Amino acid sequence: MPVITAPHQFNEDELYVDLQSVYGRSLFLKCEGFNFAGSIKLKAATEMVDAAERSGALTPGAILVESSSGNLGVALSMLAASKGYRFLCVTDSRCNLSTRRLMEALGSHVHIIAEPDPVGGFLGARIDFVRALCASDERYVWINQYANPGNWMAHYRTTAPAIARQFPQLDVLFVGAGTTGTLMGCARWFREWHRRVEVVAVDSVGSVTFGGPPGRRMIPGLGMSIRPPLLDESYLDDVVRVEEADTIRACHRLARSGFLFGGSTGTVVSGAMGWLARRGAPAITAVAVAPDLGERYLDTVYQTNWLEDLYGADVLDTEERTHTPVPRPA
Repeated sequence: MPVITAPHQFNEDELYVDLQSVYGRSLFLKCEGFNFAGSIKLKAATEMVDAAERSGALTPGAILVESSSGNLGVALSMLAASKGYRFLCVTDSRCNLSTRRLMEALGSHVHIIAEPDPVGGFLGARIDFVRALCASDERYVWINQYANPGNWMAHYRTTAPAIARQFPQLDVLFVGAGTTGTLMGCARWFREWHRRVEVVAVDSVGSVTFGGPPGRRMIPGLGMSIRPPLLDESYLDDVVRVEEADTIRACHRLARSGFLFGGSTGTVVSGAMGWLARRGAPAITAVAVAPDLGERYLDTVYQTNWLEDLYGADVLDTEERTHTPVPRPA
C-alpha cells in the first residue's frame, strides 16, 4: 500500500471497466475519478500549478483564481489547501451544490455568476470576472485552464501512455470535449504512436466547440459556450454530439448495473456507444475516458424532481438515441 504525505500524490490510473455486461458491446472505460479530487482534473490542476510555481508566477501569498464549472475547482481547492495557498473559484448557477460545498469545505471561496454574458454565456461572464479581478489586484494568479498548455500536457504525459500500455491493440479512443485539455493531450500523443488510432471527440448538444448554435446546457462538465483556445481539430478523426437527455439515460443505465458515474462520463459513454453501433464492427478495441464519478450529481442527474422539471416525466422511459456525427470540414 502506498504511503503519501500530500493528497495529489495518489491517483489510480490503471482501472478500467468493460461495459460488455451493461451494453452488450465491449467498451473499456478508463476510470479517472479515484483520487482525492474525485476526477481527471487533478492531473491538469497539478501540472498547471507546478508549472506556475516553477516559473515564479505563483509565490507564497498569491491567491489562486480560476473559472470552473466544478471538477477543476475541486482539484485546485485540494491543491491550494495542501500547498498553503488561498483559492477563489468563479463558477455559475449550474454548478452542483455538493461541488460548491466541497470546495468550501477545503477552505476555498466560491463566487457564483448569476447572469450569462449575451454572447459568451456563463463561461464568458466568468472569464470577464476573473480578468477584471486580476487587473484590479496583483495578488490574484489566474491559472487559465482554457489556454494553459499544461492542461493538455498532463494527459500527453500520463493518460495517453497509460491507455497505450494497457491496450497495445487500441483502435479507437473516445474523449469528452470541455476545455479540450484531455482530448488534445491524448490526440497529440496517439498521433505520434506507432499504431493508427482513431480519436473521437464527444461533445454536448448546445456546445459551440465544433460550431453550431449555442443551446441550453444544464449538466456541467463537457461543452463550451466559446471555442476552446486549446482545440486543434486536425488531430481529431470524428466528433459526435450527445443530447443531455441521453447523457442522463446513460448515467442511469450504468447506475442500474452498480456503476455510479458523473454527467461527463454519461455523455462520453452514450456518444461512444452510438458511434460503435453505427460502425457495427464487434472486433474493434475501444476505450473511453470516464472523467468523473456520480456522487456530486445526486441532486441533479440522479434526482427525480430535477430531471422531471428540466427534461419531462418520461426522460428515463425513452431509449438512448443513435447519435449522428458532426459534419467534418472537407
